[in-house]
Amino acid sequence: MEKIYMDNNATTAVKPAVLEAMLPYFCEQFGNPSSVHWAGQMVGGAIDTAREQVAKLLNCSAAEVIFLSCGSEGDNHAIKGTAEALKEKGNHIITTTVEHPAVLETCEALEKDGFEVTYLKVDQDGMLDLAELEAAITDKTILISVMWANNETGNIYPIDEIGQIAKKHKVRFHTDAVQAVGKVPVDVRKANVDMAVISGHKIGAPKGIGAMYLRRGTRISRFMHGGHQERFRRAGTHNVPGIVGLGLACELALENMDKDYTYVRNLRDKLEQGILSNIPDVKLNGHPNADLRLPNTLNVSFDFIEGESLLLFFDMKGIAASSGSACSSGSLEPSHVMGAMGVDVVLAHSSTRFSLSAENTESEVDFVLEELPKIVQRLRDMSPLYQRADPTPLSCDECRMVQKACV
Repeated sequence: MEKIYMDNNATTAVKPAVLEAMLPYFCEQFGNPSSVHWAGQMVGGAIDTAREQVAKLLNCSAAEVIFLSCGSEGDNHAIKGTAEALKEKGNHIITTTVEHPAVLETCEALEKDGFEVTYLKVDQDGMLDLAELEAAITDKTILISVMWANNETGNIYPIDEIGQIAKKHKVRFHTDAVQAVGKVPVDVRKANVDMAVISGHKIGAPKGIGAMYLRRGTRISRFMHGGHQERFRRAGTHNVPGIVGLGLACELALENMDKDYTYVRNLRDKLEQGILSNIPDVKLNGHPNADLRLPNTLNVSFDFIEGESLLLFFDMKGIAASSGSACSSGSLEPSHVMGAMGVDVVLAHSSTRFSLSAENTESEVDFVLEELPKIVQRLRDMSPLYQRADPTPLSCDECRMVQKACV
């Protein structure tokens, strides 16, 4: 059975060239870069090169790049570090209701410590009202945190405009750029961003490595103590293979961005048009203007069916997709993003995210478009909300899969 992977917003495969570049740093060049002897010196240059590669993708200086373990650590560091450093100035933070849990839960934790947080609402398309954002700023506001692009809907937010608002009011601006980087241009200087976070495993590097852009001169409290690494900004022995992999992945992303954008966008558009044209009672979750969504992301809800059952039937056909965010898998609660957009709770439970990459092919999209209508119809035949005169009985395997989804 052919395996079709369409869950790249959850994680990507490590690119072969990235793996090849990493391998020597596991065995041959194994030194600790903090050591002054030859073994440490052998790997120090590789970290410098990777820092330059990340900086070039983000359009910043290498000195403004901090290596860390993942996007969630970066979001925690940016938000908590700002709160601690600027608590004498104010205690108010502005974010949105559709952020990644790494941002939302960090803000909720700060609320318990006396900080005030404004959670901006979104409209039915998942977009922000910038007038509302600006109106929320007070003399106690120390931070605005808005993601560059949403991991579930693919919506791209007006980061340049938000950066201008933050600059006008002299408020620090952090963005979770994990989903955007490598797919669309992320220019932190142009956007007036003070802090931006990226994650390696979203762009063909391994899991367990990420980076944060910290604008030169931005005061922030240390998040990890115990060493001088990253110019005393983030303690801990460097993950040299991961850093090397992230650096090359960033270089490849910048080199191939225009080509990959067009290719993946065409696949996504074909998938989107095929679903909306051939399956009734489908809702697009996200902005209707495809230019305002990531080129690889499609989120749709199918009326009368349950999303987990759909994914299990997909898996029987070798298709990997998602019911939303990988971080919330296993939860019976509908996506907080769908809830923030006002999507009906029942419909939100059927939300399905397809996230493509340049590794996908047109024939894979054709296969999904061939199988998906049949799967949706089979599941609707079971639904008491959907009436059909002659429903086809489920096979034993199908029954077991559905029962598993309902447990």
